Amino acid sequence: MITFDIATKSDINELIELRIQYMIADFGFVTEEQEKAMRAQLPDYFNRKLGTELIPFVAREDNQIVSVALLHIIEMPASSIVPTGLTAEVLSVYTKPEYRGRGLCSTLISNLVEYGRTHGLSKIDLSATADGLPVYQRVGFEVLEDHYTSMRIKFVDNG
Repeated sequence: MITFDIATKSDINELIELRIQYMIADFGFVTEEQEKAMRAQLPDYFNRKLGTELIPFVAREDNQIVSVALLHIIEMPASSIVPTGLTAEVLSVYTKPEYRGRGLCSTLISNLVEYGRTHGLSKIDLSATADGLPVYQRVGFEVLEDHYTSMRIKFVDNG
């Protein structure tokens, strides 16, 4: 039987493994050096942020996490786009391969959206893969047309 809830600090080891599996699934590989860096940083990050800035929505079977969607809450100065000063981004949506196609992500994303609605978030953003796009659209996410150009400067070479 699948159950849905929010992960806690007792789930950190599983969340780390799922984050690494997500990275492999999304990018095709993770180098040994990248995995080592993630394993070094993630325990402290999850310990500090879980339950406040990072809300991990999970599906479990037999007390094991089989699917996850992270809600990263960001506080910023209020604006016309973020009147509450609270926005969020969806990260690391991942379901173990043997559990895919069962609607777990749809339920997790619905739960995540309801959380945002009831916790004062102005908006939730995400970057969708082609596979995830229909799931997110069914829940109510819309594709954005933006007059800004996304840009980045990197300080660490990630391969």
